[in-house]
Order: sequence, then C-alpha cells, then structure tokens
Amino acid sequence: MNKQHPSSPSRGRFDGQTWLLLIVNALFATAHALSGTFLGVYLWKSSGNFALLGCFALINHICMALTFWLAGHEVKQGRKMTVLRLGIAASAVFYSLVLLFGSGAIRYIWLLGIVQGLAAGLFWLAFNTLYFEVTDADNRDRFNGFSGVTGALAGMIAPWCSGFVISRMQAESGYRLIFMISLGIFIAGAVISFFLRNRKTEGSYEWLLAPRVLREAHNPWRRVVLALASQGLRESVFGLMIGLLIYIQTKSEMQLGNFTLLTSGISFVSFYVVGRWLKPAWREKGLLAGALVMSAVVAPFFLGIKLGVMLTFGIGIGLFMPFYSIPMTSSVFDLIGRNEDSAKQRVEYIVMRELALNAGRILGMLAFIVTVSLSKSPSTLTAFLFVIGCSPLLSWFFMRPLLARHASGRASADPEPA
Repeated sequence: MNKQHPSSPSRGRFDGQTWLLLIVNALFATAHALSGTFLGVYLWKSSGNFALLGCFALINHICMALTFWLAGHEVKQGRKMTVLRLGIAASAVFYSLVLLFGSGAIRYIWLLGIVQGLAAGLFWLAFNTLYFEVTDADNRDRFNGFSGVTGALAGMIAPWCSGFVISRMQAESGYRLIFMISLGIFIAGAVISFFLRNRKTEGSYEWLLAPRVLREAHNPWRRVVLALASQGLRESVFGLMIGLLIYIQTKSEMQLGNFTLLTSGISFVSFYVVGRWLKPAWREKGLLAGALVMSAVVAPFFLGIKLGVMLTFGIGIGLFMPFYSIPMTSSVFDLIGRNEDSAKQRVEYIVMRELALNAGRILGMLAFIVTVSLSKSPSTLTAFLFVIGCSPLLSWFFMRPLLARHASGRASADPEPA
C-alpha cells in the first residue's frame, strides 16, 4: 500500500501549515516574477550574447545541484527552516548585487550565477521537504494545482507591472525600482516562514543514496531519474530563451509584460481546473496530453520566431503545462512516500530528484551554448529549440510504467517487471 509519513494531514484537506507554505511559495514566485522575467533582458542589453547568458544559467544550475547535495545534510539534521530562510536571504543578496553592479552586472556573471544557484538550491530543498511533510497522496495534486494557480497569478500581474514601470521610467531607474520591490517581498517571505513548524527527521544523512538506489535492478527510480532529467532539458533552455525572444522581437518590456499577462492568465485557469479535476488514476493520460501539446506548439517556430508564433506557443503552454507538471511532481513525491522507510529518507530522495532535474538542465544548457557558439543561423536555433521542446515526450515515456500502476490501482512501490 502507498503509505504516507505519519505527520501527513487528514485525507484530502489542507491544514494551516499547508496554507502557510502556499503563501511563502506565492511570495517567492511573485518576487521572481517581478524581476526574474526581465533579468535576462537586463543582461542581454549589456552583452547581446546568447552564449554568455547561457554561461550564467549553466553556473546557476551547477551551483544549485551542489547546494542541494551539500545542504541535504543540514536539512536532515533538522535545520530545514534555517535553510529555507537562508535561501530567501540569498535571493535578496542576489538582487542586491544586481542593484549594486547596475549596467556592469554582465562583468560579474559568474558571481551572480553562483549566488542565484545557491539561493535556489537552499530554498527549494527546504520547500520541497516541507511540501512532502504537509501533503499526502490524497491532496498532493490539489496542492500542486493551488501552487500553479498562485504562480500563474504572480506571472500575470507581476511581470505586467514590471513592464509598465520599466517602460514609463528611464530604463535603469525602472529596473532598479523593480529589483528593490523584489527585495522587500523576499523579506516578507522570510518573516512568514517563522510560522512554519520544523518537523523532525530521522536517521543520518546518506550522502550516496542516489548511486546506491540506481544500482538496484528494476528500481522505479531508474526510470524516474531519466524522466526528471528530460524535464530539466526543456526547463533550462526555454526558461532562458522565451522571454528574451519576445523582447528581441518587440524591443519592448511592456510587450513582454503583456505576453506574460495573457499566457499566465490562461495558465491560472488551467492550473485551477486541472488541479481540481485530475485524479491519480488519470495521470498517465494527462501527462501524455501535456507532453504532446507542449511538443507540438514548438513546431510553428519553423515559420519564423515572430510575435504571433510566440503567442500561439504561449497559449498552448499555458493550457497544457498543468497536465504535464502536476502528474510529474505528484507521482515522484508519491514514490518518496510509498512506505515508512522511504519517507524517513525523504531528504535524500528529494535531493536525488533535484540532482536529476539539474543534470538535465546542465546538459540542456551545455548543448545550447555549443549550438549558439557554432552557428548564428536562426534556422539552427529553431531546430535546436524544437528538439529540446520535444523532451516532455521522453518524460512521459520514462514515467509511463509508474503512472500505469497508479491507473491500475497497484502500489507505486511495486518493482518494475523484469
């Protein structure tokens, strides 16, 4: 049977800790949506160099992976709330450095990449551990739906406000104001985090759990790690490029804000509906539908990366991303909670999940840097984006046996067939 950690909430319902965690997540998402949407544009204006921006993202992903692995020991020792607050503080430091460096930030791309990777690794390790502890198999899809709704809401309002402010002020002043507002929101998130409980963990930290688990024949984690790496491939490249491509096409921060307002508004509705409707038994079909559409909407890029094509892409992603992301996230965390022994090692399994995602992100960004360094041709970039954009299909392929067991009612802990 699919057992959960003893501290999990009652079936299907959210308790006060769950709502507090959603609020912290919403504040973190809002701060990043305010500034993160335009960070790539800000750096692009100083360099005009895709490969240099790729190096920034690559350093970020490498440092994030190392932070997850190293900080796992501190979380296992019961200091997850300290790690969470350090992650929020490091995010504040990151935007403080951007403010300090100003238009010369591009010269310190290595330092900015390290600090942002450190911030993301600390925050998401602690957050995901808390997420596992305050949810169970009955409300995990619902939590992910609510989390997606708040993220989409932040993506609707914050970037549009940023674009409006930046376009109405002298460019440097507008960016500085937005970065300062983000700082304030991070501080508010740190304050609220003091109301979250620090639940105890058991045992000592197993530094090499991932290689041990991956050596076990027919262990479902072998396929899950490949699925997560495939997910990371797309996240790294598209996370860097989509907003930047919109700006390059329009030369307007306001138009980028309008794009995120429209696409995030669609995502807001979709996350709400899918989060309430999608049941564990339907995850396989949901993931397949999401992966198919997310791959298909990249094909119009071959017609030229124009604003209309990008809008079609954004609408398709907004509608179908929840079908992909909710099953991926919920199924992996259900696997972590499949029995009491696994739940006791939740920190190590969460670290393994994040290492797999970041392995894909690193591989995707390395491929991006090599591609844009070897060729400046738009057709080459388009072909590369199409190949990377089809990686959700790989995630579905690798996750299919695990999701099929959900659909048939078998426990996720069952070994894979030989």
